[in-house]
Amino acid sequence: MAVCCDLEVDVNGEETFLLDKKIICSFSGRLSKLFDKSTNAKRNKVIFRDFPGGVENFELIARFCYNNRKIDINPSNVSLLYFAAQFLKMKISISGNRNLIEKIMKSIEEISYWTWSDLLATLKHCQDLQSSGIVERCLDSLVGRLAIPSEASPCASTSSLDSPGFWLACNTRSTESLKHGFSQETWWFEDLSVLSPDMIEMLIKSMVSRKYNHVIIGRFLFHYQKSKFYTASPDEKHLVLETVIDMLYTFDTNSISCKSLFRIYRLVLNRSISKNGRNKLECMIGSQLDQATLDNMLIPSPYRASYLYDVNLVLRFLKAFLCREDQQISPMRIKKVGSLVDMYIAEVAPDPCLKSSKFLALVMALPDSARGSLNELYHAIDIYLEVHAGLSDEEKMKICCALNYEKLSIEAGIHLSQNAKFPSKNAVQALIFQQLKLKNLLQGTNNTKLYTNSPCNFIETKGKAKKDEACELTPYPERLDISVDNEKLRKHLQRDTM
Repeated sequence: MAVCCDLEVDVNGEETFLLDKKIICSFSGRLSKLFDKSTNAKRNKVIFRDFPGGVENFELIARFCYNNRKIDINPSNVSLLYFAAQFLKMKISISGNRNLIEKIMKSIEEISYWTWSDLLATLKHCQDLQSSGIVERCLDSLVGRLAIPSEASPCASTSSLDSPGFWLACNTRSTESLKHGFSQETWWFEDLSVLSPDMIEMLIKSMVSRKYNHVIIGRFLFHYQKSKFYTASPDEKHLVLETVIDMLYTFDTNSISCKSLFRIYRLVLNRSISKNGRNKLECMIGSQLDQATLDNMLIPSPYRASYLYDVNLVLRFLKAFLCREDQQISPMRIKKVGSLVDMYIAEVAPDPCLKSSKFLALVMALPDSARGSLNELYHAIDIYLEVHAGLSDEEKMKICCALNYEKLSIEAGIHLSQNAKFPSKNAVQALIFQQLKLKNLLQGTNNTKLYTNSPCNFIETKGKAKKDEACELTPYPERLDISVDNEKLRKHLQRDTM
């Protein structure tokens, strides 16, 4: 059969092919439709600017057309051939023979026989191309070969290394990784870190649907982020962070490392990720705030803010911790957070730019049950009032209302009663309470509950309570001399300890 060269094809500006228009159009629905309306010119020219796979892939397509539909379809070229065949709409069957797309799909049906390396190579070729059924099939086969213990069986089986699924998943490189310290649960981390964020999202969703261990998947996502950041552009880093955060948010929060979440947050600080992504990350951190450390919490304030540390962020963490609807917070967890917050308050108290409203919000953020003792909180308030000597009496009173005198030690109570930085009313209240506390200790009773809900209620409660010798105080002057009362209190303490 005579072959003419009446069709000139420019592939992505890289190379030009001279082909028989009749032969090519008999396989390609796209070209056939194009030339149905063309004139009978001696030679036509087609320019492809974005042909999938470039020159090499077009050459394979041409070989299929000229070689009686015979072509070597293998894992290294199947994905690019598939996209090229879709591009040219090669769905035309001749004399009952399979068209190229049908041949490719037949090859994909044998995916269970592909090696781990074959699957990875195919996925790499698909990364910059539109998603298709071939990507899902490759990912599904790949996930099925991962030797990861399920949530129902959190401990890896000692026989996993010998299981067919595990050895099927290991090529030479992965086996060498095991020899260099990778456990059987994480050997695949490095191999899959080459995938794009879109593919990683599909991969993780497939793993989650199969109930793979969230702890292992989370560790992989943190590894993936670190690995990608070495070579990624700013836009790619942004996409990686968004993907990692979105995927982590679908996990059981107890399976995610709090330390790793804080590391991600510090990466987010200087990047404009979506508000939704930032909220998800803050919610995850807040839900396990009892695992955080003071160093984790000391995050610098936003750009151009006058205060030193980001107090608003910590308040959002606390809100997320207290407002979880899916589980009840244990007393032990809330006390750990109370201790952490007291350390944080002490750290930010010396900041001269920290507004009283923000300091008060920190002081009042947790319920009374979060603290067994208020000594640390008292010392932090003492520091804040010393640094912010210009506060009004009203502002000072609001802050001091957070002190439950019942949870102050006798020594702290005495110190407060003599503390000139505190309003007179609070100093007197502290003295009265300590006297009551000592009297009750001596009498073996506990009648101080009357004053323990909030020091701010003391004035109201005082008028309603029966007057005894501890409450025989007249309205407060601007500053009272309470040294005599303190001296009596010291003598009572000394007598009680002898």
